[in-house]
Amino acid sequence: MKLPVIKHLTQFIEDNDEDFVVETIETLENLTEVPSLKDEELDVIGELISNMYGALEVHKMVKDGTPKKEALNSFMSRVLGSIDK
Repeated sequence: MKLPVIKHLTQFIEDNDEDFVVETIETLENLTEVPSLKDEELDVIGELISNMYGALEVHKMVKDGTPKKEALNSFMSRVLGSIDK
């Protein structure tokens, strides 16, 4: 996951609508079922999907009243914390 990408996607959700990101995730998840995709291609799609889910999570925290910067930092801390375990 990349914080700049999540930040950008969070801004996109604020400017537009989270449904665009949700539908994109569904499309990318469906695309992973193509049998001819290489591992590297699946890795890229997986990274995009995880960044989009991260942006949705940050957006939810902001909607619940958390300041955006704090929501981004909190989310990334949780991600990094789960990797270290």
